[in-house]
Amino acid sequence: MKRIFIHNATIVNEGKEFIGSVLIEGEQIAAILPGQTSPDEQSFDEYIDATGCYLLPGVIDDHVHFRDPGLTEKADICTESRAAVAGGVTSIMDMPNTKPMTVTLEAWNDKMQSLSEKSSANYSCYFGATNDNYPLFNQLDKHRVCGIKLFMGASTGNMLVDRMESLRKIFSQAPMLIAAHCEDQHTIQENTQKYLQETGASDDLPIEYHPLIRSEEACYRSSHLAVQLATETGAHLHIMHVSTARELELFSQQPLKSKKITAEACVPHLMFTADDYAALGTRIKCNPAIKSGQREALQQAVNKGLIDVIATDHAPHLPENKKGGALKAASGMPMVQFSLLNMLQLADQGVFTLPTIVEKMSHAPAELFEIHRRGYIRKDYQADLVLVRPDSPWTVDKDCIQSKCKWSPMEGHTYQWKIEKTFVNGHIVFNGTQVDTDYRGQELHFR
Repeated sequence: MKRIFIHNATIVNEGKEFIGSVLIEGEQIAAILPGQTSPDEQSFDEYIDATGCYLLPGVIDDHVHFRDPGLTEKADICTESRAAVAGGVTSIMDMPNTKPMTVTLEAWNDKMQSLSEKSSANYSCYFGATNDNYPLFNQLDKHRVCGIKLFMGASTGNMLVDRMESLRKIFSQAPMLIAAHCEDQHTIQENTQKYLQETGASDDLPIEYHPLIRSEEACYRSSHLAVQLATETGAHLHIMHVSTARELELFSQQPLKSKKITAEACVPHLMFTADDYAALGTRIKCNPAIKSGQREALQQAVNKGLIDVIATDHAPHLPENKKGGALKAASGMPMVQFSLLNMLQLADQGVFTLPTIVEKMSHAPAELFEIHRRGYIRKDYQADLVLVRPDSPWTVDKDCIQSKCKWSPMEGHTYQWKIEKTFVNGHIVFNGTQVDTDYRGQELHFR
């Protein structure tokens, strides 16, 4: 059994920051030693001097689109999981809008098999809801399926569930968490026609119209309906990528363990505003849209506990897919490799503390999904860890981008933090420069 000693790091875990060391034996954390120690370096298989670094629990991203199967010209499990671990993300939950869609038991099993064969990170995937597949819910293994993904707004893959009867069945019969994409399709269609008529355009609009089409009202109407259905049925609802201040009134500041209705914010909505379209254009086009006047309210909601989890909605497209404007350019961006770095940058700006980042990106996903023995730096937990170093400036270029699409809205951006090492189940899967492409993560287990 390999023994790794991570010595003299600043450990950030469970609301605390302290100097300490961590002993890994095999796949698990064997000991956490507070304070400065003087170990015999010869007594370990690998000794890591982490002086000046911060040791965090590995990030758990509950919202990624790895595009595999069927859309692998854009991305695949191999490339995107490598991007994840290069960014300190040790566990991912993949979305069902692939080809074929993950809306049957066979498709779900096939994707899980593919993840087991290809993923560098630990993994699970959602079972996608449709207008008529809710009779399959009682056949799902709640210990293996992370949740039911429900599209209440059309997005990539068009898995829109738009019948009220179906929505009521889904909310009343789901045996686990419902993760919902909430945008009101009728409002989006009305706004599209309105702005086409006002501008005289025929089939596209400038990117600046994207947040006007996928508006605050479109988000609120759908989120309000989802909360109403969850309240009526007692379902466990998790609203993904909340993007507006108005939606925040739907959530509470209660402790996460006592909530049946929870909220996720995604890194792009915490970083960008509509002003950034001028420089970044469709590279930051996503659904729901990045809007004006929302970012600071979302940031405050993270700190207040209204927003429970921070994820990415990592969604690669080829550069040619991003051509066009508000109607023609594809929505989504590759972000998983830079999510933790972006949050650390916001910490440097005083927006978040390091314990808050760890809470929202590691602890809370583990608690929300009831993931077995992950998400914390605790004895006997799986050694999913990330070692990061501050004051180490470097600039993103194409060569360092792991995602298959080979672009990022962060290209050209200089970070002050660097991912030194990522440990997945005690294995160093990223050493600061290279991913161990031979290593495979483990299936996540829940509840």
